[in-house]
Amino acid sequence: MSIQDYRELVVWQKSMDLVVRIYRLTRGFPREEVYGLTSQIRRAAVSIPSNIAEGQARQSKAEFRNFLSIAQGSRAEVETQLAIATRLGYATPDDVAHANSLLTEIQKMLAVLIKRLQ
Repeated sequence: MSIQDYRELVVWQKSMDLVVRIYRLTRGFPREEVYGLTSQIRRAAVSIPSNIAEGQARQSKAEFRNFLSIAQGSRAEVETQLAIATRLGYATPDDVAHANSLLTEIQKMLAVLIKRLQ
């Protein structure tokens, strides 16, 4: 499997869409959360495409797999933080529906890519 540029990866593109979605969604969070949940969910979302890019730039499939695994962990973190935001009333299920849909797509794509790199 030869990937010349991480930007060619649909999973990276979808992850970038997720980052934009998360930033827009968290604009409506309470100001007291700016250093709490808002910051945490944004950092976790940014971590997904960042780890995909960094892993692809590494010299081995094993390293790439490791970074994809980290991206998968960050994806689960975002999913959990969206559930927390919904429980706290910062977002409604409708607000997070598109983000959750992207998270599901990203999860599946990462799993396939990790398997292909084994």
